[in-house]
Amino acid sequence: MQVVACRITLHLADNHTLKGKRQVVQALTARLRNRFNVSVAEVDSHDLWQTATLGLAVVAPDGAQAQRTIEQVVHFIEDSVRGEGEVVDFQTEYMPGVL
Repeated sequence: MQVVACRITLHLADNHTLKGKRQVVQALTARLRNRFNVSVAEVDSHDLWQTATLGLAVVAPDGAQAQRTIEQVVHFIEDSVRGEGEVVDFQTEYMPGVL
């Protein structure tokens, strides 16, 4: 079993309010949960209206599958925020299985 955590930082250039940021983040996190079955939440940059930091976790039988899922999630986010913003950073951490 492989557990992978990923921290993704978004720059939302066209956003000008915290309410607008919240709408983008909530819609994006709901789509990620439904499409990829990952755990996802906004984990930092709560008071910055043009920056969103998402944390997500994937559990998979092996590291290769977990890595593929993370790559698919990052590409999905890039496509989803195109025109509204961009992915400026993402960091991935692999954790050995706990079982």
